[in-house]
Amino acid sequence: MNKIQDSTSRERGEALFDAVLYPHRSLSPTGFLILMLAIAGCSTAVGILFWIAGAWPVVGFLGLDVLLIYAAFRLSYRDARRYETLRLTRDRLILERFVRGRRVLAEDLQPYWLNVLVEEERSGQNRLYLRSHGRSVEIGAFLSPPEKTDLADNLRAALAGLRTA
Repeated sequence: MNKIQDSTSRERGEALFDAVLYPHRSLSPTGFLILMLAIAGCSTAVGILFWIAGAWPVVGFLGLDVLLIYAAFRLSYRDARRYETLRLTRDRLILERFVRGRRVLAEDLQPYWLNVLVEEERSGQNRLYLRSHGRSVEIGAFLSPPEKTDLADNLRAALAGLRTA
């Protein structure tokens, strides 16, 4: 998810911290194909039983169920094509957010005044914010609470290293 560069890269102006954040998707494309084939196979078998029993209109509803499940997964996979990048150099932190391959947000923050805040909610969820000079931007909204905490700790450590150097 992220990495912190060594001190030699600091001298060259390269990234001290570089992270690319992706939403987690536990089902691979092959797994999706297998799941859809299993659902279609079960629906076909049940549909044949209903057809034989004379309740042929049920077959259309079973087909509609398969179509709706397919559409829900496709929407989920489309949403998975979003990501965020964080790049910390000696003089700035660059945050970029991409949705379906297009950049929708670009923030350039000064690292010496940057605060990394994790706000916990009663529901157990939390939000990760970058704040600097009165501006606040949420990052990693799609990450799990432990991933947000880990990212915040790593980014704070990189910022502390930058400020003491």
